[in-house]
Amino acid sequence: MIEAGEIRLRPFSVADIPWVYEVSLDPAVQRYLQIPIPYRMSDADYFVREMAIAAWDRRQRAEFVVERAGEGVPLGRAGFGLDGSGAAQIGYWMDPRARGRGLATAAVRALCGWGFGTLGLGLIEWRAEVGNVASRRVAEKAGFRYEAILRQRLVHRGVRVDAWIGSMLPSDLR
Repeated sequence: MIEAGEIRLRPFSVADIPWVYEVSLDPAVQRYLQIPIPYRMSDADYFVREMAIAAWDRRQRAEFVVERAGEGVPLGRAGFGLDGSGAAQIGYWMDPRARGRGLATAAVRALCGWGFGTLGLGLIEWRAEVGNVASRRVAEKAGFRYEAILRQRLVHRGVRVDAWIGSMLPSDLR
């Protein structure tokens, strides 16, 4: 559990599967995330059980549900893909009902602080498809430094697309 003022980040549980399914039907989520379309309940089940819970047990990922402290209502997701050598790649999305309130930025800052402190990370990388302005805005407000456009670096729905990339070092969060 990561406590951060008005929000907290908690590990996923199987009870989150219906919520993950619901949010993953959102057009903005489907536009920028590499998820199956059509998205099925079995896809949400796989994400929660395998990519969130089991991947943490294997120390490959650290996935959290973002909630308003004391309410227990899921607002979003923030997580790391861990490379095993002190670096991570961050990813996040918000429930459409929770967007535009600075909660994603707060969650990203809290997760990065936990990653640098608890996990001992030395570098966190952010990547997003060029055009995903909301993700870039969150990353920059959280303290990531935009670095470049990586040409054709991501594959989205079978097509190579350009990616924005940024990074954060422990000193960037202070």
